[in-house]
Amino acid sequence: MAIYTLPELPYDYAALEPVINPQIIELHHDKHHAAYVKGANDTLEQLEEARDKESWGAINGLEKNLAFHLSGHILHSIYWHNMNSPKDGGGGEPLAADGVGDLADAITESFGSFAKFKAQLTKASATTQGSGWGVLAYEPLSNRLIVEQVYDHQGNIGQGSTPILVFDAWEHAFYLQYKNQKVDFIEAMWQVVNWQDVAKRYAAAKERVNSLLLAP
Repeated sequence: MAIYTLPELPYDYAALEPVINPQIIELHHDKHHAAYVKGANDTLEQLEEARDKESWGAINGLEKNLAFHLSGHILHSIYWHNMNSPKDGGGGEPLAADGVGDLADAITESFGSFAKFKAQLTKASATTQGSGWGVLAYEPLSNRLIVEQVYDHQGNIGQGSTPILVFDAWEHAFYLQYKNQKVDFIEAMWQVVNWQDVAKRYAAAKERVNSLLLAP
């Protein structure tokens, strides 16, 4: 029985135009994201078989595959909800007037200003070596927000951090429309950020702050 399933999109394929065209959304969700879901489920089956047979020769590769596919599934599941059409409130910056003042304050406290945060996440996303993601994450030890890079779904991440905003910088996310201009795609992404979703993820991450067990 499959453990992971492909979530439905929260909008239709054309909802994010002109930032992302319908063909990209369809291929990205129905093919690429679906492949990560299948890969995670297949790897879990292979690990079960390895346990049953006590055959551990491929364990390193299987664990790496599980991290790759599961991270791809999780990050994409966040990604779809992190975006919204500008006509439905996407884009701009988080403001107290829109009910996301806590997130706005946290960004200013952690990065100095929204502009400085935007510059850092843009640069981190656009310069990730090879394929990867730029991530805004809540880091519970310092109770602050940090920007991280995820490359090949393995990445430069803090072990206890929770991603709340993710920018997909893999070529399949933009190449059909932006060609090799990754930075143009990342800049355009700011027009469709769903700050309501990011704020909800921030609030939920803060509530789980005590779930990280530390040595006394």
